[in-house]
Amino acid sequence: MGTSKEKGRDEFRTRLGFIVACIGSAVGMGNIWMFPYRTGKFGGAAFLIPYFIFVILLGFSGVIGEMAFGRGVKAGPIGAFSKAMEMRFGEKAKTCGKVIGMIPVIGSLGIAIGYSVVVGWFLKYLCSAVAGSLTKVEDMGAYFGELAVDFGSVGWQLLGLALTFLIMVLGVTKGIEKMNKIMMPVFFIFFIILMIRVATLPGASDGYRYLFVPEWEKLGDIKTWVYALGQAFFSLSLAGSGTLVYGSYLKKDIDIVGCAKNVAFFDTCAALLAGIVVIPAVFAFGLDVASGPPLMFITLPAVFQQMPFGGLFAVIFFVAVLFAAITSLMNLFETPIEALQEQFRLSRKAAVGVIALVSAVIGVFIESGDSVGAWMDVVSIYIIPLGALLAGIMFFWVCPKGYARSQVEMGAKKPLGRWFEPVTKYIFVGITLVVYVLGIFFGGIG
Repeated sequence: MGTSKEKGRDEFRTRLGFIVACIGSAVGMGNIWMFPYRTGKFGGAAFLIPYFIFVILLGFSGVIGEMAFGRGVKAGPIGAFSKAMEMRFGEKAKTCGKVIGMIPVIGSLGIAIGYSVVVGWFLKYLCSAVAGSLTKVEDMGAYFGELAVDFGSVGWQLLGLALTFLIMVLGVTKGIEKMNKIMMPVFFIFFIILMIRVATLPGASDGYRYLFVPEWEKLGDIKTWVYALGQAFFSLSLAGSGTLVYGSYLKKDIDIVGCAKNVAFFDTCAALLAGIVVIPAVFAFGLDVASGPPLMFITLPAVFQQMPFGGLFAVIFFVAVLFAAITSLMNLFETPIEALQEQFRLSRKAAVGVIALVSAVIGVFIESGDSVGAWMDVVSIYIIPLGALLAGIMFFWVCPKGYARSQVEMGAKKPLGRWFEPVTKYIFVGITLVVYVLGIFFGGIG
């Protein structure tokens, strides 16, 4: 078993490698800083009810759809959308499909560039934790403020990009698959260690109560459902890009439905695990659980300062979140890299080099907290959900009748039920449209 010989296209060597890579793409900062806060704010255990409902709906429609779409056409969004248009409208429609396919590619690159700034911040904090200086910082807000300014973390951001692209230049099998198999288990192991440590802190029980004691009246609040939908949607990496590209590297005898189940399950486990670590730790030291993104860089480091052996646990924490961030970053960057390889016939190294240069040039100009926040808002509100919506329309509506079912059933252990078409064509596409509209209305729900 090795790489595919068809058009020299690389492939995931194993089913496990594909699943772990998809989990790596899904497990990101939304799981670690957004999920715990939203769970507590919108009803504790009551929030988990709509969240689980949407994870199941989206996992059994959008996730399997993007995986199957990519595998069916052996291409990323540009090639996939072009093929869909050709199958429906003929040769002349291919160009239109390619133009539309640029939207998720741009979205994936845009969010990756913003994400690379955050990865640079993680590297800075990790190195400070290893050196022992992080736990000696007197004003954590000022410490982060010095980093999150214009051109405040150029070296750290470039280092993060270098580490990511050094892995990616090795390809799918030797780079992405192999490193995800290392990084994702380490992430879960390290967070389990942190979970055990946090459970021994006085006052941690208040955090567990915040997370898991249900406020059933919150189920009557429309915002609970809106933000549960946004959390599930973005957590599963639905964007018409990364999951679709990873699917294009998947062998045809793999059960996509089974893969999607595993991705949804372990992504949810990661979110719950992060909640069980982060919130009780914050409550134990009486800090602000609603601090949002600063939770990672101001609140939690302050927790480690007050915790016995806090320096060690700071290292464990920032290694884990760095691994989660890099695995997500690899997925995001793979979309534009694949596009350059397939559409312009660039070599793997040349494609990685081009994207690395573009990312570095743009990224250094959005390093302030305000700039990167505004950048990420524009991409996540207006482009990412639009890419997912277009991918759903292309696969479930534009492709010929029965095509989506046949691609999902390929390699499956049993045929799909009659639920498939209604859930995918109407519910998933409808939900994605709702996410797009609500994101604009609320200024972001992801």
